[in-house]
Amino acid sequence: MSIWTRISEAIAALARGEGLSVAFERLKGAPERSVAFTIAVIALGAKMAKADGAVTRAEVAAFRQVFTIPPGEEAHAARVFNLARTDVAGFDAWAARIAAMFGPGAEVLKDVLEGLFTIAMADGSYHAAEDEFLAEVARIFGLSDRCFRAIRARHVPEAVPDPHEVLGVPENAPLEEIRAAWRAGVRESHPDRLMARGLPPEAIKMAEGRLMALNRAWEEIQHQHAA
Repeated sequence: MSIWTRISEAIAALARGEGLSVAFERLKGAPERSVAFTIAVIALGAKMAKADGAVTRAEVAAFRQVFTIPPGEEAHAARVFNLARTDVAGFDAWAARIAAMFGPGAEVLKDVLEGLFTIAMADGSYHAAEDEFLAEVARIFGLSDRCFRAIRARHVPEAVPDPHEVLGVPENAPLEEIRAAWRAGVRESHPDRLMARGLPPEAIKMAEGRLMALNRAWEEIQHQHAA
């Protein structure tokens, strides 16, 4: 049974008048923790998609990139997404729920933020409302401002992604320190690591963009030092 089918079954009680938030609270403990996590991330992603005032086809498509939805499961995923858009709980409440599952500053929270940036940039522009939304999510997640700026630099062209900022190192850091930061970032983006952090298989694609950005940043810095 796929996680999407399990989610659909878990929220069947909604027909009896319960909200998505109630479904999450009933599932956040073992063994359904991954189901609860996926519901929470979908809810936060849905709130992200409408942060600039409208949900576009591109943003829905980006959501499908972040979550690999198998054929035949689209209806289950769409139901949760649509319920989340109208859920009475605000995005900050869903962000707090996710943070509470893993603890402030956990690596998996960076992965979630990466996925939210993917959705935010799907329509080709980055709005002030989206920046405020994501900055607040990062704060609730317990991520540093430097971490937030590094993730933003990897996704937002206008942010002019400085390679040092992408890797989270000072501009005057020695090459070996930069290399170590790059290796650590690549290691943390490995699918096995992501699975170990609690991400379900459907959410592993969240970190693919980060891995590409880390490699580009390291290559750019190598070229700078070689010049």
